[in-house]
Amino acid sequence: MDLTPILESNLFTWVILPALIFTARVLDVTLGTIRIVFISRGKKFLAPVFGFFEVLIWLLAIGQIMKNLTNVFCYLAYAGGFATGNFVGLYLEEKLAMGKLVLRLITNKDASQLVEFLRREGYGVTSVDARGISGKVNILFMIIKRSELATVVRIIHGFHPRAFYSVEDVRHVSRGIFPAKNQA
Repeated sequence: MDLTPILESNLFTWVILPALIFTARVLDVTLGTIRIVFISRGKKFLAPVFGFFEVLIWLLAIGQIMKNLTNVFCYLAYAGGFATGNFVGLYLEEKLAMGKLVLRLITNKDASQLVEFLRREGYGVTSVDARGISGKVNILFMIIKRSELATVVRIIHGFHPRAFYSVEDVRHVSRGIFPAKNQA
């Protein structure tokens, strides 16, 4: 089957080629976003695999741009694919919810009931009595699975709706106490 008439048609030049470039950019930027997440999580064997396919797809897309420098739709598709790829990559990263987080909670109210509840639910909690600018406070530290953050925040708000908390990524945890099953 001879594809020459199709490849030289206006339909291919102005619609199909830009659509292919757009799709390639969505794929390569999505892979790049996930690759960066893998790097930050210390996944040193997965990150290069994703990087290989990211660059391979990028080379194919940029090659088509260079062959069609007069086609403004290719430029728009390239830029639109980049923007969409960022969105898709961040969306997938959020859904994957890989890794662990440290949650640090500071409250000026008694946190003993919250600590007791969290421990009953299987979470490891370290509680420290401290002094803040306005007097006595309780500081709670927890290492949790990223997928459980929303659940833990709901629990915190149930006990201390106005408590201050911060969340940070953790690259490595050597040991810890985590609930036996994933709570959603």
